[in-house]
Amino acid sequence: MSNKNVSHTKWMKRAILLASLGKNTSSPNPRVGAVILDKNGNLISEGFHYKAGMPHAEAMAFSNLKKDAKGGSMYVNLEPCCHQGKTPPCVDKVISSGIRKIYISIEDPDMRVSGKGIKLLKKAGIQVHLGLCKHESLELNKAFIHRNITKKAFGVLKWAMSIDGRVSLKNGKSKWITNKKSRSLVHSLRTEFDAIIIGGNTLRKDNPLLTTRGKKNPEPLRVIFTKSLDLPEKSNLWDCSNAKTIVIYDSSTANESNLTKIPKCVEIVKVSSDNPELISTILAKRGCNKVLWECGPRLATAAVKSNCIQEIITFIAPKILGGENSMNPFDDFDFEEMHETINLSQTNFSFVGNDICFESSIKN
Repeated sequence: MSNKNVSHTKWMKRAILLASLGKNTSSPNPRVGAVILDKNGNLISEGFHYKAGMPHAEAMAFSNLKKDAKGGSMYVNLEPCCHQGKTPPCVDKVISSGIRKIYISIEDPDMRVSGKGIKLLKKAGIQVHLGLCKHESLELNKAFIHRNITKKAFGVLKWAMSIDGRVSLKNGKSKWITNKKSRSLVHSLRTEFDAIIIGGNTLRKDNPLLTTRGKKNPEPLRVIFTKSLDLPEKSNLWDCSNAKTIVIYDSSTANESNLTKIPKCVEIVKVSSDNPELISTILAKRGCNKVLWECGPRLATAAVKSNCIQEIITFIAPKILGGENSMNPFDDFDFEEMHETINLSQTNFSFVGNDICFESSIKN
């Protein structure tokens, strides 16, 4: 790799690093960072997108300029927008700045942009270089890209189990399989998500809080999916002072007279069946890029079958629960041959105290 290419890679990686600063706050927007160099190749400004409604990365970089950008270059990990949203189009700012070259890592999958911004830049006489650090940029914005392409939220399934593959005792008790460090890590992991999903059975058995314990503000949306609407009158999730709660119910099976038991602060959404895709689509429309499924085996199995799960996080504790009737992470997938089974890829693992955390992607 030539020195010039090394330099270009360096600045794009800087833009990607800046973009990651909006990791837990930018949704429903993408994570974007921008770097501006003068005509001599000196850094004169940079910026990143923090939150929807606030300046985009390019706009922040232009507002932070130390000197005139005319004749200079810009590095940005995602194609600049060319539509009027909550903020003005970034393409217009780039063109009017007099920048001569722009290095863009990937195109924006949003159909309002998707190549249109690049065309406008080229039409204005700006040299556009596409594809630098593409893999890193795709990884950073995989949830945003997934939502725009599939119209469903990017799903991550999380569970904790014993070394013999049990998630609870046969009486349903599961507190606590993992250690305090693992539970604290889960609170931190939740900051990366826009919503957390459980089923009605998890609500009845565990009465969870489903919060980051104050590590994110606002807290992720808490979602309960129920087929029956047979939910407890008292629940931690009925307190909406710190985090919003939404109940999504299957109108084909639910007893709607139970709706009166749910507090007024909780949002209610009715769907036509128990297909988890309906949940994923609803949340995507609400701007949720990435959602965490912390549900029981029945909903987890249905979510995997309906392609609502893209990644899996598994905590394994060095405990043996035993019992033929102890709960497993999944229901039966009805596989009959080994080639039918679900394969995982890109598996990483780390020790959390004496627990092990595995992070995997579902192989397509």
